[in-house]
Parts: sequence; structure tokens; C-alpha cells
Amino acid sequence: MHTWWKTLSATIWSTPMGTEVRARWEVLRRDPDAGYSTEAVLVTALLVVAALVVVAIIVAKVTEKANGIVL
Repeated sequence: MHTWWKTLSATIWSTPMGTEVRARWEVLRRDPDAGYSTEAVLVTALLVVAALVVVAIIVAKVTEKANGIVL
């Protein structure tokens, strides 16, 4: 049974861009460490976002406490 998505997939992969993607994918499959830098950047970005969230929470709590001080 031949479905429309198989036809679409075959059409996409037969384009020059699809050929380029396949070629690059093969290079990455041959070298298992090729994607490590991308993974490291992603993990670093997630840690930075988490740190910014923590800083924002701390700033909000300190500001709330400071505004509650009556002189």
C-alpha cells in the first residue's frame, strides 16, 4: 500500500536539499562524537536559563521583603 506521505517523503529526499541532508547525516553517523558540541551548547543554554529563573525568583523575593520594611 502506497500512501501520500511515502510519496511526499520520496519527493523531499530526491531534491538537492534532501540529498545534502542525507550526505551530512551519513557523515554524522560515521563519527559518533560529531554532535557532542551541539549537545554541550544545548545543556549550557538550559543551565543559563535555569540560572536566570533562579535569579529572577531571588530578586522578586528580596524586593518583596525590602518593600515590606517599615522605617
